[in-house]
Amino acid sequence: QKAGSLLTVSPIYDYLTARGFKAEKEYIIIEKWPVQFLPPGNALVEEALAQAGETKLEGVTTWVMTAEHLTAMALQTGRAKDFSRILQFIESGTLAPDKLDQILARHGLLAKWEQFGHKFLEGNQ
Repeated sequence: QKAGSLLTVSPIYDYLTARGFKAEKEYIIIEKWPVQFLPPGNALVEEALAQAGETKLEGVTTWVMTAEHLTAMALQTGRAKDFSRILQFIESGTLAPDKLDQILARHGLLAKWEQFGHKFLEGNQ
């Protein structure tokens, strides 16, 4: 739904909270899982949605964005909590460096990734 020129997911949150689902920060708790809904607001998010992987979660089919796309989106947003998420992805060893580099290059984020590395990774490896 559009509010002016801004795409919003608030109708989804309104629908779910009206049916008893609990909201915590930017998440809706569904069967004990924190779920965040993201509108496809830019090319990176649109690509992440298009390339999300199908998986079953407790018998329910759902689609999950790749760790590389989530990392690129966190880098693009650039808040402290986003940088923390990036560090968690790096520490978990789940990122495919070549795939991440390709995504960052396509979306003009290589310089920002380099700045992130200088600030958070140098001397920590």
